[in-house]
Amino acid sequence: MPIVQVNPPFKEIFFERIKTILNRLDTLAVFMLLLATWVFAPGWLRQIDGTVGSIDQSIWLLVVLSLISFMLVIAICWWLLKRFWLMSGLPPISMMVLQFNTLQLWQQLGLYWLSFALLLLAALGSLVAIC
Repeated sequence: MPIVQVNPPFKEIFFERIKTILNRLDTLAVFMLLLATWVFAPGWLRQIDGTVGSIDQSIWLLVVLSLISFMLVIAICWWLLKRFWLMSGLPPISMMVLQFNTLQLWQQLGLYWLSFALLLLAALGSLVAIC
C-alpha cells in the first residue's frame, strides 16, 4: 500500500514556526518586541487601513501597554526580592529549595496555588491600572 504524504496546512506551519521563535527569545527580547509594537503599531494600522480610528488602535495598544507594565513590575519585584534576601541574611535559595522539598504534598501544592494566584492578581492589577 503506497504511503501518501500530506502537507500540513499553512496555518499550522506558521503557528509552529512562531512557537519555536518565541521559545528561543529571551524575556528582554519579548519586552523589546512589545515595546516596539506599542510604539509603531499606530502607524502600521494607519498604513494598512486608512479608515481605522484612534479608538480601534488604542484598545490593542492598551493591552500591549499592560503587558509591558506587568513585565516591568515583575522585574522590579524580583530585584527587590534579591536585595531584601541579601540584606536580611536569609539562607541561600538552594537551602530553601531543599526545605521546600521536605514539606508535605498539600503544603507544596498550596504554596504553588498561592504563587499562581498572586501572579495572576498582579497581572490583573496591571491590566486594570492601564485600562
